[in-house]
Amino acid sequence: MIRKYTLIFLLATASPLALADKTFDDAMAKANAGDVYSQVAVAEAFYTGKGVTQDYQRAAAWFTKAAEEGDEVESQYSLGVMSADGQGVPHDAKKAVIWYTKAADQGHVKSQYNLGLMYANGQGVPQDYKKSVAWYTKAAEQGHANAQVNLGYMYANGQGVPQDYKQAAAWYTKAATKGNALAQVNLGVMYANGQGVPLDYKQAVAWFTKAAEQGDALAQFSLGLKYDNGQGVAQDSKQAVTWYTKAADQGHAGAQHNLGILYANGQGIPQDYAQAVAWFTKAAELGYAPAQINLAILYANGQGVPQDYKKAAFWYSKAAESGNVNAQINLAYMYANGTNIAQDYQKSYMWASLAAASGNPVARKLRNSAETKLTPAELEKVQQETAAQLEQIDQK
Repeated sequence: MIRKYTLIFLLATASPLALADKTFDDAMAKANAGDVYSQVAVAEAFYTGKGVTQDYQRAAAWFTKAAEEGDEVESQYSLGVMSADGQGVPHDAKKAVIWYTKAADQGHVKSQYNLGLMYANGQGVPQDYKKSVAWYTKAAEQGHANAQVNLGYMYANGQGVPQDYKQAAAWYTKAATKGNALAQVNLGVMYANGQGVPLDYKQAVAWFTKAAEQGDALAQFSLGLKYDNGQGVAQDSKQAVTWYTKAADQGHAGAQHNLGILYANGQGIPQDYAQAVAWFTKAAELGYAPAQINLAILYANGQGVPQDYKKAAFWYSKAAESGNVNAQINLAYMYANGTNIAQDYQKSYMWASLAAASGNPVARKLRNSAETKLTPAELEKVQQETAAQLEQIDQK
């Protein structure tokens, strides 16, 4: 999965300017006399609360003087940040765009990047991927790593530019070589899939490792997969457990699920169904359908937990409601056969029909079998329920 930076990276604090040897009073006197540098210094002092009581409103007032009277670029950027964050001024994304634009037009790289974010997300301006790409490009060409990552993302997904994996890989590489973890994991994904670069599992592992060692959960999960499957490295279940655990501890559902599988099978770690249940439960509660199915299986078999068919049906239902065909078929079987739950041919028909919509031949047989047990009125009712359930699944 390719990722990008989002607006949570927008609201960085303004860049501090030290008062150097000046006393605050001296700086204030010069600021009142119109000295732009002193106005910025006073604004920074109020913003950071260094040497004076922190006061965002007064900081904004002095940044405004420097920005309007002196066209001072850092003050324009700072006002963009404060407007976007509602610090000292009302939250106003449109004003943030205005201030960022003033600074960006003077080549201010952080403002260019933030404008790219705001155009991409439609904050303060109508969403416009082409303008987003234009601003990301300006910042990326100045070496801004996050802009390079997001520009790579835009090329990879064809947003604002024609899809171009080679360009995506090129921009990811620029940021990755600077140590940017998100770029490293995205580049690893591209090597693993052969997108824009030759398929090369060893290169994928190398980039995943760099990002994983920086704590990136997706990279840790991806590295675990490579060790699990022996792609680009010798197969090593113990290493897979190590990396899955790191990602799982950060809440990565795929890693939690895969760790559960390794515990259930005793691969790279002593077999422990209770641990498998614990990890499957974490992933299942995050809505991860494969974990919901495996958790249902363990409840049905009484492995790691007391046997509980109601809980098995519950977790199968969760996965089935998200559109998982295997869960839908299992539920259809359970309701058709009355496997420790009340026999219900209407529910069997519904779940089998939903699975059959994907072309599954087993599901078609189950649906046809259940249909023979229904009256015309029951069949009409369940077909309506099936259509409604399908609509809900399509909306997820």
